[in-house]
Amino acid sequence: MIHVFGGLIGLVLSGLGGLYLLTPAKGKKSGGWVEAGDASKLKTGEAEEFVFERTRVDGWRVIKEKTSAWVVKKADNEVIALAPGCTHLGCAYRYEADKKNFLCPCHVSEFALDGTVLSGPAPRPLDRFDCKIENGRLLLGEVKKA
Repeated sequence: MIHVFGGLIGLVLSGLGGLYLLTPAKGKKSGGWVEAGDASKLKTGEAEEFVFERTRVDGWRVIKEKTSAWVVKKADNEVIALAPGCTHLGCAYRYEADKKNFLCPCHVSEFALDGTVLSGPAPRPLDRFDCKIENGRLLLGEVKKA
């Protein structure tokens, strides 16, 4: 009787383990468009940092994370949103209002307002969020590599 129960327990556990290994996990994806803030407070030709919360699905986990984006207004309804990490080593960069550019203090990479590399070791322009304005609100989507 003990061997029968041990066999049943082993069979159930191996069946559940096999099911876990053979069923595909949900892929990494985010929750689509996220409202980042009020687009009406943006000034043309200036960068503004928006901090917002987004939901991300990673495997079987649903993660709420706080992140940011540097948003630059080019025209009335035309904005670009830059991802917060430098393309050299992922360091956080800052906006230099007097120079009207972005500076990564770790390795002295400089970027223009549109994200293009001005100087430094950064290999490519800053990554961008998909973005759109609806009803005066800024909506951000996925990050696209430059």
